[in-house]
Amino acid sequence: MLTAFALVLATAASAKDAKPLFASSEMLQLSLKASFGALLQGRADPELSVPGTLSTVGANPETLAVSLAARGITRRKREICQFPPLRVHFPDKPGANSVFQGQKRLKLVTHCQSSADFQQHVLLEYAAYRLFNVLTSASFKARLATITYVDDKGRPMASRYGFFIEDADDMARRNDRHELEVKARLASSQFEPAAAVRYALFQYLIGNLDWGMNAGPAGSNCCHNSRPIAAKGQTIGLIPVPYDFDYSGLVDAPYALPPAGVQVSTVRTRRYRGFCRHNAELAAGVATLQQHRDRLLAVPGEIPQLDERTRKKAEAYLAEAFAAAARPDFTEKRAKSCL
Repeated sequence: MLTAFALVLATAASAKDAKPLFASSEMLQLSLKASFGALLQGRADPELSVPGTLSTVGANPETLAVSLAARGITRRKREICQFPPLRVHFPDKPGANSVFQGQKRLKLVTHCQSSADFQQHVLLEYAAYRLFNVLTSASFKARLATITYVDDKGRPMASRYGFFIEDADDMARRNDRHELEVKARLASSQFEPAAAVRYALFQYLIGNLDWGMNAGPAGSNCCHNSRPIAAKGQTIGLIPVPYDFDYSGLVDAPYALPPAGVQVSTVRTRRYRGFCRHNAELAAGVATLQQHRDRLLAVPGEIPQLDERTRKKAEAYLAEAFAAAARPDFTEKRAKSCL
């Protein structure tokens, strides 16, 4: 008889193929041309978008019309990022032979600041998506790119790393699920226990505290940096899917601070924040995570753009989590904290 975790893994193995953009991990070479001056000046306006073009470089070059808008919360702020994350909209359907075939709106994670250190932070956040991909297909795929930004007069501004994030509906569809639109707080009982434990252990692995599996910040919709997906017509057995990892200890962005209410001094400090309701699944979840240890530790080395110092630091940080989770008292302490 299959365990709950085996059932989750079996479902993941049967996932459908991704659309062309996310079917490969080969790095793209792109050019984005637009009135970036106007976009950066008006970044606080949620309605502002500017027209532009996206061009690919390589064997099958193409140029597509796009509109660009600033997005995000923290990274949208001028005092945090010189260059905010973008939302890329395709007003015309990309052709059947386009790498962007089937895409309409995409999130693009950008470089934030111009320094070389921030290039490494982008790559580490990309690595976080790759890490969760190892654990389950119920995860957002990401596609790394080198992007040359060109102003509306044709003058190159910068060439930096960035990555696209798979659309939530596409991610859900790959897994025979749909994204559950939620405004109210979710109950912990609505989540598939093994999937919820996997989610919380992954966040522990990368040292991320900036999430809410079942709720959003005050005044916002559910859920904070998480998308619940469900079988058609269901509001139980939910699978939480994480995103947005710049506040994690793995990425360790200079602006990242622990969330209010979590008593740690730095984002590099880990806390397991899974639901007490799912503690019975925790030992099996830790065992499954440990089974993937070698594969997960290999991920930073599969991103050649990471410099050696950053790669070694990332590998060591991930290894610390495996060592901590392997201690017998890891699950015992969790059980006691729920009494």
